Amino acid sequence: MPRDATGTGDAGLVGPRLTAAVRWSGATAVVTVAGELDRDTQEPLRTALTEALERRPERIVVDCERLTFCDSTGLNLLLTTRLDAREAGSALELAALRPPVDRVFDITGVVAVFTVYDELPGDLIEGKRS
Repeated sequence: MPRDATGTGDAGLVGPRLTAAVRWSGATAVVTVAGELDRDTQEPLRTALTEALERRPERIVVDCERLTFCDSTGLNLLLTTRLDAREAGSALELAALRPPVDRVFDITGVVAVFTVYDELPGDLIEGKRS
């Protein structure tokens, strides 16, 4: 099946290549991202992260369990948001990096500047109360 590089679906791709959504668990924003994060698809994640930062949460946890790809644009977006969060008195953390994405973070050394959880912390799982 042909893929539209812009993620618009015009070349037969069903649905967007990247989705991102924000939900709240107390003072923590949980940003769930799914799909391929690159130059052409970054906008949904950028929008979700901006939405989360505007409310000045204690922390933002990006749930990467369904993130299948991340290029340098995605790394840059997360690094820039981390700095913006720190400046706003918040923390940007990552959860559930899948092996292909984890490898990119590891090779580039980016993983060293983030708090990274093997999976989404239990108190942040939707529908679960601590």
